[in-house]
Amino acid sequence: MRRKTRIPPAPLPQRHGVDPVRVRLPFTGAWATVREHLVERLTGAGDGVVDGMFDAGLVVGADGRAVPPDAPYEPGMFVWFHRELPVEVPVPFPLRVVYRDEHLVVVDKPHFLATTPRGSHVAETALARLRRELGVPALTAAHRLDRLTAGLVLFTVRPQDRGAYQTLFRDRRVHKEYEAIAPYDPALTLPRTVRSRIVKERGVLTAREVEGEPNAVSRIELIERRDDGLGRYRLVPGTGQTHQLRVHMNALGVPILGDPLYPEVTAPVPAGDFRRPLQLLARGLAFTDPVTGVEHRFRSGRVLGAWASYEGWAAGQ
Repeated sequence: MRRKTRIPPAPLPQRHGVDPVRVRLPFTGAWATVREHLVERLTGAGDGVVDGMFDAGLVVGADGRAVPPDAPYEPGMFVWFHRELPVEVPVPFPLRVVYRDEHLVVVDKPHFLATTPRGSHVAETALARLRRELGVPALTAAHRLDRLTAGLVLFTVRPQDRGAYQTLFRDRRVHKEYEAIAPYDPALTLPRTVRSRIVKERGVLTAREVEGEPNAVSRIELIERRDDGLGRYRLVPGTGQTHQLRVHMNALGVPILGDPLYPEVTAPVPAGDFRRPLQLLARGLAFTDPVTGVEHRFRSGRVLGAWASYEGWAAGQ
């Protein structure tokens, strides 16, 4: 049985609030050099990119020294480098700090801002932006909120506290409350608890409900309705399946306004298109702090655009 290896600290600093990429060389393989493995592993980087990184001394080992292109392959070896950041359209909405102490930071995230670096969203993410603005390079997200969803997200300040807060979310000991704007259906009896089995396949944009033991539970309540046919809903998830609230609202026949996936997939929301945001908001977080024992209750101060002015939201203003 292979003994677990301690991961060395990153020898490179963050860049624009983004950590360097860490690669551990596999224990099995027929590569002669570190360069040979990275060329094969990073095929999507483009011709000559990996060679250029080695030539510029941008691939480093645990000691911070540049790894030469002819360095012999060592199974289990760690190397680091910074990937070229993609060109990103800045998200022109503020990231509001709701609460901050020595252990955690809670922010009110705007629509269209990803929580953590992923895919084409790297520096324009809540995590990278907060690291830059607050000057806290060790900041880490304790959970994640979809890019198209606005609302409350919790970040941890100290590495030694990270596990405690992440476990809090994993074990569902955080009370989450969402708000959504969707059509009002007088025939729909609310409140109700929706239970179903949801599956999300890798590479498929949408999640779907299937037969089987329920793995997704959502409490749906109508807060108020208007004469223009819209309703404001309180959504309380009991579980955390991907797109759970969006799937359940759609299944009830009242899909959330601005949803590009449910009830049908429309064109993906392109970067830079900030019109008609998904009308879903992570309104509240409540939990007992696992480090300090303090009872926390946080509320987003945002008003969903379609409720404030449906005409303005529909016009993309």
